[in-house]
Amino acid sequence: MSGLVFFRTTQRDCVVEWYTETVGAEVWLEQPGCTILEYDGFRIGFCDADEQGTGTETEGIVTFVYDDRAGVDAAHERVGDAAREAPHVNERYEIYQFFADDPDGRTTEFQTFLHETPDE
Repeated sequence: MSGLVFFRTTQRDCVVEWYTETVGAEVWLEQPGCTILEYDGFRIGFCDADEQGTGTETEGIVTFVYDDRAGVDAAHERVGDAAREAPHVNERYEIYQFFADDPDGRTTEFQTFLHETPDE
């Protein structure tokens, strides 16, 4: 089973460019007024807000999960000034993470689990 998460945006081209050029996602499907991206099986869509009659949605967190700390560190280098903080250990959740802002101001998290997960 797979799924998609969609967000409305008033600057789809800029947001799609950030996720493809900076984060490393790929365009999975183009639809009228919507672009669906994929990153390692995770699909996220951005649709033109003006076609929906509403503004940009920035609620929620888009989280990218990496295999190890090196992947998180590499993502931190790629996002540059968009990062809110340096990568660090979050002891409560046993993850290594940092947060960044996409061009819409949407919270984006980059993390790796420091413990075994059900997939392992």
